[in-house]
Amino acid sequence: MESHIGSILSTGYWSPVTAQPLVVRDAILRSWQNSWFFLWPVLARSFTLMAKVAWTGTNPFLLDLNYYNIVQPEVGPDFDFKFIQFQGQSEPEVLKTDVVIIGSGCGGAVCAKVLAEAGHQVIILDKGYYHAPQDLPVSQQDVGHMWEGKGAGLTTVDGSVMVTAGRCWGGGGTINWSASLKTQDYVRKEWAAEGLEFFSRPEFQDCLDRVCDVMDVRDKEIPHNHANRVLLEGAQKLDWGAKPVPQNTAAGHGCGSTCHLGCRSSSKHGPTVSWLPAAAKTGKTRFIEGFDVSKIIFEESDGKQKAVGVTGQWTSRGEHENPQTDKPKQQRLIRVKAKKVILCGGGINSPLVLLRSGLQNPSIGKNLYLHPFGVMNAVFEKDVRGWEGDMVTSLVSEFETLDGRGHGCRIEPSCMLPLLSMIYIPWQGGLQFKTDALKYRHMNSFMSIARDRDTGRVFPGPDGEAAIAYTTSPFDCKSIMKGIIGAAKICYIQGALELHPAVPGVSRFLCTRPQGQRSMTDTDFAEWITGLERANLTPSASIVNSGHQMGTCRMSCDEKKGVVDESGKVFGTENLYIADTSVFPSASGDNPMVTVMAIADHVARLIAASMD
Repeated sequence: MESHIGSILSTGYWSPVTAQPLVVRDAILRSWQNSWFFLWPVLARSFTLMAKVAWTGTNPFLLDLNYYNIVQPEVGPDFDFKFIQFQGQSEPEVLKTDVVIIGSGCGGAVCAKVLAEAGHQVIILDKGYYHAPQDLPVSQQDVGHMWEGKGAGLTTVDGSVMVTAGRCWGGGGTINWSASLKTQDYVRKEWAAEGLEFFSRPEFQDCLDRVCDVMDVRDKEIPHNHANRVLLEGAQKLDWGAKPVPQNTAAGHGCGSTCHLGCRSSSKHGPTVSWLPAAAKTGKTRFIEGFDVSKIIFEESDGKQKAVGVTGQWTSRGEHENPQTDKPKQQRLIRVKAKKVILCGGGINSPLVLLRSGLQNPSIGKNLYLHPFGVMNAVFEKDVRGWEGDMVTSLVSEFETLDGRGHGCRIEPSCMLPLLSMIYIPWQGGLQFKTDALKYRHMNSFMSIARDRDTGRVFPGPDGEAAIAYTTSPFDCKSIMKGIIGAAKICYIQGALELHPAVPGVSRFLCTRPQGQRSMTDTDFAEWITGLERANLTPSASIVNSGHQMGTCRMSCDEKKGVVDESGKVFGTENLYIADTSVFPSASGDNPMVTVMAIADHVARLIAASMD
C-alpha cells in the first residue's frame, strides 16, 4: 500500500494511505468494511482491532475519564510448591516416579490429588510458571505471561476467531471466571448414546459431586452485579429460562474483571488453591514448572506402544525469579521415567504432544470445538461500573437447544477488562469509537456463546507451535446471532439507552422510550431487530472469541472415531492416558471446568485401582 500501484488497487487513491489525511483514512477503512470482496473486510477488521488494542492500552486519559478504579482485595494465602530445581548441564537429568502428569490445569491437578492420596508417587509438570497471589493479577499488558500465544492469545489460521487458553501453573483454572457448572443432562445422554455409558450412570454423578465438594461450589447467596441482574430480571420479564451460575468461590469474592488475570485473594478454589496443595500435603507429589514436554517415551510391548515416561526441556525462572524477563536462564534436558503417563495439556497442546511422540491415529487433533461467542454492548443511564463484582453469576438458557439436539447458545455477561471489552465496541470511525469508549463506565457487555455443532482441527504449524484451523460455520453463526438478538431484547426491556451489537453492518439502536413503557412490539425497536436478524455474522469481518477448547483427542468406544476409550486410555498404547478437555466427545455447552475435573477423577481412580 506504500506504492502508488498498490494504493490505487487497495484504496482507489494515487497517494499511499500513510500520506492521506485522517478523514480519508477513515473513509478507506469504512469502504473496506462494506466491500463485497472478502479480503477488504478482513483487513478492516485487523487494522481496527490493532488500533483498538493499541489505543485502549496506551491512552493515558481513557480510564481516568471513565473513573476506572480496581480496588484489589487482600492478598490471599500462598502455597510453597517446592518446585524441583536443576543445574544447567548438558547431560539429561533422569527422575523416576509411579505416575507422571503433563499439565497442572483442571485435569492434571485432580489426577495428582487422587493418585497421591491413593499412595502413589506423582510428578506433575507444566511448561507454565506459578504466579503467587501477591503477584496477581498481572497487568493487561502482561497477559502473555498467563495465556497461550505470543502477546494476547492465539488466533485461528484464517484470523476469524481469537482463542484464549491458559499457559500458567494451574492452567485454565487460574484464569477462568469461577463458573462451576455440572455437565448438562442432555449432553450426558448424547455422550452415553455414543456408547460411553459411564456418563449416564450414577458413578459419573458421584464424580461431579466430589469435585464440587472439594472446591466448595455454591449457587446460593451470590451477589449479582448490574450485568447479572439485567440478565436475570430481563429474562424473567420475557418469560425466558435463566438461572444463577454456581461459583467455586463459596459465596462470591468480588475480584471483578481482573480475576481473568489471576486471583489475588485465593478465593477461587481452582487447581493452585485446592487440588495441587492437597496433592502436596500427601508427601507423595513433586512439582516441576517451566518443563516443556518434547515427547512421550515408548517401548514396544506385544504390538502396542508402552508409555514409560516423558522427555523435555526445563527452563529456570532466572536470576531474580521472574519467568518472563530474567536472563540468562538455566536449561536442562529432563527425562522422567514412570509406570503411568497422564497427558493433561488441554485441547490445544495434548494432540501436539501425541503427534510429536509418533502416534498416527488420524483422529488426533480433529473434532475441535471452541464455544465461539459474539458480543452485544449496552449503554445504561447510570454509572454501572461493569468491571466491579463477580463476572458470571447468571446465564440465560432460553436458546441452548435451537436445533432440538442441544446445539444453540447461552447468554452470559462478559469480562469488562478494558483491553478485552473495548475491542467489541463497533468501529465506524475514529471519533465515534473514542466517543463510545468514554461511555465505558455506563456499559455492560454480554456474550452469546454457541455450543458449536461443527468442528475444526489443531495441527503443528511451521514453527512446531499450535495452528488452529477453525471457521465458525453458518449454523453456529446463526446460533450466536440468536443470542445477540436475545441480549438486545433483554437490555432494551431493562432500560438500556443504547444497544451496540458487534455485528458488521448493523448500526446502534438509540432507545428513546422510558423503561416502563417499552415492549417487544415497539415499532422502531421491532424494525431494528428485524434488520439485526437479517444481518450476517460473517467470520471474515466479525470479531469472534473463544475461551474453551475441546474434543481434539475425543473419547469413543470405537478406535476409528476417537483417540481414547472410556477409561481415558489412548488407543493402541499401554500406560498412556488423557484426562483433559481434549477427550470430550463433543462440546460441553458449559464452562468445561467441572466436567473435565469429573472425567479426571474417573480416569485417576481407574488408574489407581489398576496399580494397587
